Amino acid sequence: MQTKFKKSYRFAINTSFYITLYITLLVSVFLYYFFELNWWAVALFFVSVYTFAFLVIQYRVERFIYRRVKKIYDDLTLLESASLTKGAITTDMRTLTQEIDKFARDKKIEIETLKVREKYRKEFLGNVSHELKTPLFTVQGYILTLLDGAMNDKDIRKKYLERASKGIERLGYIIKDLDMITKLEVGDLSLKTEVFDIVELVKNVFDMLEMKAQKKKITLTFDMDYNKPILVKADKERIQQVLANLIVNSIKYGRDKGTTEISIENLIKNKVIVRVTDNGEGISSEHLPRLFERFYRVDKSGSRKEGGSGLGLSIVKHIIEAHDEKIYVESEYGVGSEFSFTLEKSK
Repeated sequence: MQTKFKKSYRFAINTSFYITLYITLLVSVFLYYFFELNWWAVALFFVSVYTFAFLVIQYRVERFIYRRVKKIYDDLTLLESASLTKGAITTDMRTLTQEIDKFARDKKIEIETLKVREKYRKEFLGNVSHELKTPLFTVQGYILTLLDGAMNDKDIRKKYLERASKGIERLGYIIKDLDMITKLEVGDLSLKTEVFDIVELVKNVFDMLEMKAQKKKITLTFDMDYNKPILVKADKERIQQVLANLIVNSIKYGRDKGTTEISIENLIKNKVIVRVTDNGEGISSEHLPRLFERFYRVDKSGSRKEGGSGLGLSIVKHIIEAHDEKIYVESEYGVGSEFSFTLEKSK
C-alpha cells in the first residue's frame, strides 16, 4: 500500500515570505532613488515573487526533504513502532522530531526493562536450581550412605531415613507452591468466594501456630478486642493461607519474647485492611521492591534451617491480587515489619 503523506506548507510559506519581503524592500529602495515608486507595481511584484518562491521552495522541499522523511518513517516501520505506523505520515519537521524522540524514549525504556527482566530471570533460574538441588543432594547423600553399609545399624538407618523423608517433603513443598503460583498467574486456580468472619479466621490461625510461636516465646495477639464479627467476601481457605504465611514469617524473623499483632481496620466504605505487625529484625529498604519475588531471600546466606519452600510471600501476593486486592509492606531494619492487605467487606 502506498504511504499517505500529510504535507506541511509551514516551511515554504515562512521562507517565501522572508525572501519576498527582503527582495521587495530592496527593489522598493532602488525604485525610490532611481525611478518613480509605484505602490501598485510593488504590491504586484510582492505577490509574483511570493508565489514563485513558494512554488519553488515547496517543490524542492517535497523532492529533497520529503523523500528523506519517508525514508526515516520506512526505517522506523521496520522496527515495528506501532505509534509511527498508524495514520498518515506527516512531513512537518517538528512533529517528526517529536515522534522520533518519543520513539527513542520508548525503546530505551523497553530495552532497560528487558535488561532488568533478563537479570531477574537468571536469578530466578539460579534460585530454582539451588532450591531443588539442596534437598535432592541431601536425600541422595543419606541414601548412598545407607547403601554403603550404614543400613545395618538400626539407629543410623532410622535417623537417615527420617532426614531423607524431610528432604522429600521439602521438595514436595517447592513443587506444590510453584504449581499454585503458576495456576494463579494464568488464572487456572479458581477462587471459592464466600462470606466469613475474618476475626474468627485469624483466631484459628493463631491456634494453628501457637506451638511454633511458643518456641520463640512470641505472643500472637490482636491490637484490640474484636467483640463483633467482621464479615468479608473472599476465598476463606486462600486468605487463611495468606495469614498463615505472613504470621509464620513474623515468627521466623521475630525476636525472642517478641510480639506479632493483627489489626483489622475499615479502609473505605466497602473495604477493610488487615495488618500483620511484628517487632522483629525488620527488612532493609533495598530489599523491599523485590520482597515478593519467587525465591528472593533477604538473608543472602541462604540458610534453610527454618524449612518452607521460599515461595511464601510470592504466593501471598498472587492470592491477594487474584482477589483484585492490594498488599503493602513497610519495614525498618532493627525495628520491625508490617504487612497489610485489603479485603472486600460483605454487604
